[in-house]
Amino acid sequence: MKYISIAMFILLISFAAGRALWLRKKGINAFVFGVTNKSDIMLLPIIIAFFYTLLAGVFAWPIPQILIKHFFISIVADILGILVCAAGLIWFAYTLKSFGNSFRIGIDENTSDKLITKGAFAYSRNPIYSAFIIFFVGIFLLNPNITCVALLIFLTIIIHRQVLREEKFLQKHYGDAYKTYCKRVRRYF
Repeated sequence: MKYISIAMFILLISFAAGRALWLRKKGINAFVFGVTNKSDIMLLPIIIAFFYTLLAGVFAWPIPQILIKHFFISIVADILGILVCAAGLIWFAYTLKSFGNSFRIGIDENTSDKLITKGAFAYSRNPIYSAFIIFFVGIFLLNPNITCVALLIFLTIIIHRQVLREEKFLQKHYGDAYKTYCKRVRRYF
């Protein structure tokens, strides 16, 4: 069970990196993270530290025990965590498919793509971020420790901040079409 959260996290990163590389081969730069706001780069060390914490808990690497000590141990939470992570990954994959060539990591102010309202975007204006939240709830259930709960709270705040920034851009870029879309589809779930 202790390797599952690492495998799930690697799978999540692989989905995003794989899509970015696939788009790169088509001549599309999908990685525009940190271009519109340089402070976004500060998220990378946090994600790396989180991944180290997951690995440290599994492979007994040096880390303060308070960061990886579980609040509880439950086979039910483990199974639920696997199911929730899997649901997050499936929703993430469906969102990537729905994105088509429009997938970007960050805000692409130079995009000429049309507004996507089909597929996963017919249910949520921010399905990729919803997938992240679902996924990290599952990670917390698999690793109920202070690091995972702190990351879940932090990511939820950062995701909401990014959503507000993206909504501002989308409103400016797509105008009335985006306003109409917002009236039809919820922000998250």
